[in-house]
Amino acid sequence: MNIRCRYAPSPTGNQHIGGLRTALFNYLLSRSPAAEGGKSAFLLRLEDTDRLRFDKLYVDNVFSSFDWLGFGWDEGPGVGGPYAPYVQSERVGLYKKYADALIEAGKAYYCFCSAEELAAARDAREAAHSGESGYSRVCRSIPPAEASLRAANGEPCVIRLKIPLGETTRFTDALLGDIEWKNDDVNADPVLIKSDGFPTYHLANIVDDHLMKITHVLRAQEWLSSTPLHIILYKALGWEPPVFCHLPMVMGQDGKKLSKRHGATSINEFRSRGYLSGALINYVAQLGASYEEGKDVYTLEELAANFSLSKLNKAPAVFDYKKLEWFNARYIMACSNEELAAQSLPFAVENGLFGEAGDGPSPQQAGLYTSAMPLVKERAVFLTEIPKKLEFLFRDPPLAKLEDFIPKKSDVKTAAFLLKKGVDLIPKICTAGDEEAGALVKAKAEAEGVKLGDLLQPLRVAITGSRVSPPLFGSARLLGVEKCAARANACLEFLVSN
Repeated sequence: MNIRCRYAPSPTGNQHIGGLRTALFNYLLSRSPAAEGGKSAFLLRLEDTDRLRFDKLYVDNVFSSFDWLGFGWDEGPGVGGPYAPYVQSERVGLYKKYADALIEAGKAYYCFCSAEELAAARDAREAAHSGESGYSRVCRSIPPAEASLRAANGEPCVIRLKIPLGETTRFTDALLGDIEWKNDDVNADPVLIKSDGFPTYHLANIVDDHLMKITHVLRAQEWLSSTPLHIILYKALGWEPPVFCHLPMVMGQDGKKLSKRHGATSINEFRSRGYLSGALINYVAQLGASYEEGKDVYTLEELAANFSLSKLNKAPAVFDYKKLEWFNARYIMACSNEELAAQSLPFAVENGLFGEAGDGPSPQQAGLYTSAMPLVKERAVFLTEIPKKLEFLFRDPPLAKLEDFIPKKSDVKTAAFLLKKGVDLIPKICTAGDEEAGALVKAKAEAEGVKLGDLLQPLRVAITGSRVSPPLFGSARLLGVEKCAARANACLEFLVSN
């Protein structure tokens, strides 16, 4: 089957979770088993007709977000395609052509009401508690010839769709089933072309979807109420509508629509907080969709191979930040040392791990950083944690608090004794493997009649600066005998003096 899907963001804000899921589901459908054998494609189209809220920064955010996410489009800005341009502000003449055709067919009309007149009419209705809403359709009764002459003479106007009143519009949603809507309840004769000559979302969206041969429109359920209007517009233009599928809402744990009050929602925020793109994609792909029984982690190719509209859920999806953290930890563990070093390096540079903030690593530092990845990959939840966990490898840690050296139910004198025994073990710990080092320390603890944890605590704090650190033996091997001994002896002097 030939399946053509699109993601059509409006560059009036940064990309967020809802947009990512919409884009991802459209992408997956275009790569799903249902699309095999056809000339299927996933398109990106920038719907930039809202010029008041448009900002080039948001356009850049679309590109940077998808660069980071790692999946792209077959047709669209930067790629091209048979239906270029894929930016609506570059297609304005097309929309006017179809709006004019609707006027010619008696299915649209010129409206000359000013913004002030519309506001006054709205205020009057509210004051009268009439219960009416929307446009009063006052210009619908202007004779077409008169309206065309006024427009031709330059009188400010918009073009409105003439909704067929007294009828019912029906359509079938791929997820929600058969839906019908009374036309009298549809947006009262919506604007198609604004006074500045730019189309509204409704007209541009329908014209572009038709001309670009879009077969399936997967979008958020908040667009469901606009679909009857879109069906009416398709019918007015004499075109077949695509398959519509309105995706379940994404909610917070409190049952309300996901928003900033629940936590991060923009792609930028997740990226800056140290999430891996693969983890975010893997989790978002499962918001409102099911795949394979008994499996949680998928590659993008596996998600596509298992994607189907029949596997979508009608019920709202709940965004669970804890579950996403679990995914992120799993993805960090699955990274190779080189991959994890590359992914976390920007955070290390930003936090001044290699000198001042912004300083990149020297070749020696870069090698040490990559070699240290096994120490953290099974313990890190976010990429942002990694530089802090490894800071002790690149600079001497500040002297820890006295109590950090002292095991439970012990004292300073005992801590000094234990650290002295630990200093004696440093040459062997720094050159032996984990298993051999563990056996040596265990034997030493038994010989001295102390607990293994008590023996290691002062040594760990002396070498890493903290009671909680990456694995001690691996850390000691990377630091080497000289640094470990210097730090431990300095701390031993501190303990003895107290």
